[in-house]
Amino acid sequence: MDDYYNILGVSSDSSIDEIRRAYRKLAMQWHPDRWTRTPSLLSEAKCNFQKIQEAYSVLSDPKKRTMYDAGLYDPNGEEDEEFSDFVDEMVSLMAEVRREEKVYGLEELQGMFMEMAEGFEYPSMYYGTTSIIDESSCAKRGSVLTQ
Repeated sequence: MDDYYNILGVSSDSSIDEIRRAYRKLAMQWHPDRWTRTPSLLSEAKCNFQKIQEAYSVLSDPKKRTMYDAGLYDPNGEEDEEFSDFVDEMVSLMAEVRREEKVYGLEELQGMFMEMAEGFEYPSMYYGTTSIIDESSCAKRGSVLTQ
């Protein structure tokens, strides 16, 4: 997969306005209609234009951008609103922790994760829906990890 930030020539901390400006500039430069008189470069222009549009569609959408930045964006996959919300919450909590510059222990991190995952469910092939986390197994793992 191409790096969408590189395609648009912006940094990962660029604002939506910077992304929009970069997209417009590149879209005008590589629009296939501008290259019809140069058939040898028309296919390259079409390819570049398609990449520019794809990059912009991801980076201009806050949910897609969060998934992309987290390394979880699948351009061929379906959008899962709940998973996207979960990742967004996780990323915002990580940013908050960085700002606090506090060091958390394993039990505190497990507690935060349990709190975030509360209410999320995934489909089970055999029994309807199942909770994402089995708290008893997490507690067992946590006690093994801390020993």
